[in-house]
Amino acid sequence: MEAPKHIRRVIWASSLGTLIEWYDFYIFGSLATVIATQFFPKTNPTAALLSVLATFAAGFIVRPFGALVFGRIGDIVGRKYTFLLTLIIMGGSTFAIGLVPGYASIGAAAPIIVLVLRLLQGLALGGEYGGAATYVAEHAPPGRRGFYTSWIQTTATLGLFVSLGVILITRHVLDPDPASSITKFNDWGWRIPFLLSIVLVGVSVYIRLRMNESPLFTELKNEGRTSANPLKESFTKKRNLRMVLLALFGATMGQGVVWYTGQFYAQSFLENTCRLDFDQSRTILIWAILFATPFFVVFGALSDRIGRKWIMISGMLLAVVSYRPLFNEMQRSTWRAVEVTAQTDIPSMATAALTSGPITVDDATYWKLVGIIFILILYVTMVYGPIAAFLVELFPTRIRYTSMSLPYHIGNGVFGGLTPFIATLLTTMRQGDALVGLWYPIGIASVCLVIGALYISERGRNTW
Repeated sequence: MEAPKHIRRVIWASSLGTLIEWYDFYIFGSLATVIATQFFPKTNPTAALLSVLATFAAGFIVRPFGALVFGRIGDIVGRKYTFLLTLIIMGGSTFAIGLVPGYASIGAAAPIIVLVLRLLQGLALGGEYGGAATYVAEHAPPGRRGFYTSWIQTTATLGLFVSLGVILITRHVLDPDPASSITKFNDWGWRIPFLLSIVLVGVSVYIRLRMNESPLFTELKNEGRTSANPLKESFTKKRNLRMVLLALFGATMGQGVVWYTGQFYAQSFLENTCRLDFDQSRTILIWAILFATPFFVVFGALSDRIGRKWIMISGMLLAVVSYRPLFNEMQRSTWRAVEVTAQTDIPSMATAALTSGPITVDDATYWKLVGIIFILILYVTMVYGPIAAFLVELFPTRIRYTSMSLPYHIGNGVFGGLTPFIATLLTTMRQGDALVGLWYPIGIASVCLVIGALYISERGRNTW
């Protein structure tokens, strides 16, 4: 068993780098509306936004390929050097996005270059998460894996938190009067969060260079028992393939859509459907993240005591039954606040349609929206907090990096990452129902929770 102090260093070093990678990855989504005006034609704002969301989603779609490439390297060469490489690729790509000239300067080349860099980000993230989760889990004692790996689970949400914070600070420093029609942030200041990445990555690389290899992998390598072909062993052996498919269709697929609905689609819904002010939509999310983040560790630790399965299944079930009521209440509360401010009894949709510019709500409504987003993120903590421990316990050490990374990144990268794009697209196709986009995550989570409830077992939780 590792000494607690050593485990804390392992968690700190792994989590910091992973947090920075998530920060890099999510700046793009957090600035979707601004990027739409920079890298795509301004003649059709809706088409530009969908194009940005599609480019955002492209980074998720290639994550499984990154899992295959870097997972193989991680199972052959080692965990430490693999996620050092992914960190450098991610940081370099993010920094480069901040340097790409806009559509007005180089035309169609701008979105093409951004797409290529976004794909590199996705490939890097495909290799990062599996390495960090595996590395921490392989240092943890058997009865504490849920607790220790849950710290890695906080990094995705904290990466979003940091990206939102940096964006808001940059915007207010550059534009003390955000009501101005000409803003430095929208013109060039949006590049600063991307460029800042290179400094954060440099710090994390320095820290990770001082880390040792995973003890379990080191033992395996010293004994000559590493896999010669982890891809073949993971996906051609019947038992391993069954575990990969079960992890995907019984856990990560549903977890992925809950994650991206509770945070990214919720932000998009507040801004584009409720038409909430830029600052309010983001600070609401920041407060909700701040309040909910500790529950990743709570549910991770709880999973060590009662099991991973039913915590994750319960989170999916709660999401399925409450998404439409919660999102409907967000919309009603926002527009009701506008009616009260306007001192009129015009129906909600008409009021929103007549309102000029973004909506700013009163304090009571603001904190009510924080509460709703908190509930959505609480579901995220239930499905996401235990899942790293669940995944690493499914597979043997020799193929763990490859085997756990692929279902995770298909579930999150493809099914989850497509959520904002598909939900927004459905809304544009059926404009009479502002909640129609929610049927996508509800459907995916429903299928996943049924499969997970029937076929997932808790075997392997306390032994390896």
